[in-house]
Amino acid sequence: MSKEQRAQVDALLRRLRPEDPGPQSVEALRAGFRALMSRMIVPDGIRTAQTELGGRPALRVDPEDTPRPGTILYFHGGAWVFGSPETALCLTGHLVARTGFAAYSVDYRLAPEHPFPAAIEDTLSAYRALLDSGHDPSAIVFAGDSAGGGLAVTTCLTARDAGLPLPAAVVAFSPGLDATRTGESMRTKEGIDPIFTRAALDHTGAMYLAGQDPRQPLLSPAVLADLTGLPPLLLQVGANEILLDDSTRLAARARDAGVDVVLDVTADVPHVFQCFAGVLDEADEALDRAALFLSQRVRSGDAPRTAAA
Repeated sequence: MSKEQRAQVDALLRRLRPEDPGPQSVEALRAGFRALMSRMIVPDGIRTAQTELGGRPALRVDPEDTPRPGTILYFHGGAWVFGSPETALCLTGHLVARTGFAAYSVDYRLAPEHPFPAAIEDTLSAYRALLDSGHDPSAIVFAGDSAGGGLAVTTCLTARDAGLPLPAAVVAFSPGLDATRTGESMRTKEGIDPIFTRAALDHTGAMYLAGQDPRQPLLSPAVLADLTGLPPLLLQVGANEILLDDSTRLAARARDAGVDVVLDVTADVPHVFQCFAGVLDEADEALDRAALFLSQRVRSGDAPRTAAA
């Protein structure tokens, strides 16, 4: 681990924050995020192709070599307002390269054009499509970052409540899990977090909520959802995040609900620090742990009966 690397990442993110502290337009948010994520390293050894899954565009990501049995269903980050499978390719690609699994990254609908629950409807439809095409749920894993990490959890909840079989495991990088914004870290990490402020989260959160009450299980699962029956969870989060307590509280409630859960907190790193693989040692180490977690939970030899999409 390198204090110098962590300091460099922190300084970079602070430099890239908008000079105007006021609310940004949707167009500015989307363009800024694309520019930031274009700096991230996409690993060698993967192939990508545009496809469709559950009625939505998706990016198929394969290892160059023959895939191992197993499928990652990936949900990108971006506060439910910006981002795409392409902006998340550094993360999806590293998981594919490390596990040998194929992945589908879903281009779910975004707010404010499509507020809650449109994103969850799309991710659940993508999961149904995998199941309908013959994929064994014990060989499917969910993964996501930020808003997509939240979707990995809430898609499990909606699948469970719909009576669908659940995936083998879930990995969530810095997930957004509490639209009520009641975590202690919202206050204690303000200013320490180099990316987010409370005001910025309130701005994008209002677009996603579109006037709905945030006190709903699918908006604030960290404090309101019944987590009974969920598959094993790995929650990775940075200690410098104002969203830190989204993960710590979900982990505690998952434990109390009898769910296998690993809470993986890395010191002095920002939101979705795994994006900095190849630059930050902690990012590569965290991705190694995530890939091991997923690989251990996909039953060896459980291949899809037919190809999806």
